[in-house]
Amino acid sequence: MKRIIFTAFFITLAAGAFCQNGIIRELTGEVELKKAGSSVFVPAAAGDSVSTNTIVSTGFRSTAIISVGNSVITVRPLTRLTLADIQSAENTENVNVKLQTGRVRVEVKPPAGTRTNFNVQSPSVTASVRGTTFEMDTKNLNGIEGKILLTGTSGAAVLVTGGNSSSVNIDGTVSNPVVNAEQSIQVQQPVGLDGETVKFQMKSQSNEGDLEVSVDYTPDSH
Repeated sequence: MKRIIFTAFFITLAAGAFCQNGIIRELTGEVELKKAGSSVFVPAAAGDSVSTNTIVSTGFRSTAIISVGNSVITVRPLTRLTLADIQSAENTENVNVKLQTGRVRVEVKPPAGTRTNFNVQSPSVTASVRGTTFEMDTKNLNGIEGKILLTGTSGAAVLVTGGNSSSVNIDGTVSNPVVNAEQSIQVQQPVGLDGETVKFQMKSQSNEGDLEVSVDYTPDSH
């Protein structure tokens, strides 16, 4: 009797969790799929289903946009990735992606009352998010919005927020986040009375250090 109850419990759990498929929303150029159990790649088309353990490969100047539940993956040119796990249970989605080569952009936007656990794993680093936007290759991550937990093959995980970037070091640890150079440029427009000299600054931060330029400005007097 106990064995019957125990078996019924696991059947109930299995019914509550089910696998999902991704859908190719758009593509350009040469995009190919190799489904689980297959030994060959076949050309992909918009509307194709991308099931668990399917490998997605893009060629030169080629991209694919894949919807996976509440998430969108933009596969950049010369990229190869595998949708390793796509599951949904109650109000939670779990998506695991293995990035072999190339670069991807990920947008995770779960609606209110639901949660998405999204992991992108490369040979050297793993990015884990629940609701954010970021872009990464196999070694570098650029946070665009929200928060991303970045873990290397060794050392502690590092929290990267939108507008910051991080990368994996030679020893497998993750570097401290830095402000993205293109987002850290701050310009203060000259203001003041005619003839008054004012100053504005441009400041950029990178892994090599800070760069700051100051310029004196005197408006024309009329």
